[in-house]
Amino acid sequence: MHSYKLVIFDWDGTLMDSVDRIVSSMRSAAKTVGLAIPANEDVKQIIGLSLDVGLKKLFLNITSEQIDAMLVEYKYQYLEGDNTPTPLFDDAYSLLVALKQKNTLLAVATGKGREGLNRVLKISDTDHFFNTTRCASEMASKPDPQMLHSILTELDIAPHQAIMIGDTSHDLEMAQNAGIDSIGVTFGVHNNQILQQFKPKAVVDSISELHVLLV
Repeated sequence: MHSYKLVIFDWDGTLMDSVDRIVSSMRSAAKTVGLAIPANEDVKQIIGLSLDVGLKKLFLNITSEQIDAMLVEYKYQYLEGDNTPTPLFDDAYSLLVALKQKNTLLAVATGKGREGLNRVLKISDTDHFFNTTRCASEMASKPDPQMLHSILTELDIAPHQAIMIGDTSHDLEMAQNAGIDSIGVTFGVHNNQILQQFKPKAVVDSISELHVLLV
């Protein structure tokens, strides 16, 4: 696995430990908007999807007006209303450093919106590592392969030269749909059993294991 020219990372639950903040922000937003407060596990299942797609899965029969209200309220809760810490996972920064030192191209394909991704790249001081990034607010939501196809085209990389790293079935199914290899990580949302359904090259339990595989 040391020969990939391009490593594409999901963000939430893969590089950043932000799952708990996403869950609490979504539950607070639902309460404010007047929707039934979803269970923690139900919110986790939509992480990685674009927000509008995720809301339709999370809240049956949600109206377009309620979606608009949730988009505004969730953004407020995540950015200002909620103070749950969102650090990078242990060893994530050092992994990015090591990959860049061996001249590996790096990218992000995330369910975040552009404003949200730019914000966390800045606060985590990781924006300089990535050659390009794609957000679900700009393209089709995972597991549609559009984000990955776009990254490959921009960087002039063949599918067999790239690998996708992610913590959800949405990430690995997207990679499968794009015809590229993947690695699942179990420290985000989905467990080994779920991730293995999408035939990843490996499933790991820590960033340090990723380091061994990729560097």
